Amino acid sequence: MSAAEQTPGGEDASWDEVVPEAARRLLVAAVEAFAERGYHATTTRDIAGRAGMSPAALYIHYKTKEELLHRISRIGHDKALEILRAAELREAGAADRLADAVRSFVRWHAEHHTTARVVQYELDALGPEHRAEIVELRRETDATVCRIIEEGVAAGEFDVADAPGTTVAVLSLCIDVARWFNPRGRRTPDEVGALYADLVLRMVGYGPRGVQK
Repeated sequence: MSAAEQTPGGEDASWDEVVPEAARRLLVAAVEAFAERGYHATTTRDIAGRAGMSPAALYIHYKTKEELLHRISRIGHDKALEILRAAELREAGAADRLADAVRSFVRWHAEHHTTARVVQYELDALGPEHRAEIVELRRETDATVCRIIEEGVAAGEFDVADAPGTTVAVLSLCIDVARWFNPRGRRTPDEVGALYADLVLRMVGYGPRGVQK
């Protein structure tokens, strides 16, 4: 199915707030093309064709291919940070908040695996200014998870000697879901999220093998 034929609720659901419709169709088409061919092998003509538009129409909404990638990356990283901050701010113990953060983060990467692959693995294709902007969002993402882990250690819920290093391991594990997830596989996004939440709690020493519940 081409980007122009997709309906809300699938991979393009991430872009529902993007207006006008033509700009949204171009984002969906760019995600498909970048995920399939890679950023550098994709042309603006490829993107426009997938969206059912002319190359000239693309430039009405996006000046360059890099601007399209930046828009995709910014929306994706903003969503990731929103998910993690919502979990961090819950009125709950650190273990519950970390599990919620991982479960929601993984579920998003599974449900929107095509988008997430582009968001997470095409960072180096951005220009210096845009790359610096996205790197700062990634730092905020790391800091959010690290704070939850540090609070769990302080509260005696977690047994972690290196919170920053553990944060990198946790986020790397979650992000990798976008690389391998197959919607036709035997696990749903919710099931993968639940599995990873349990694995991460074990990583931080919470539960039967570490700090007792």
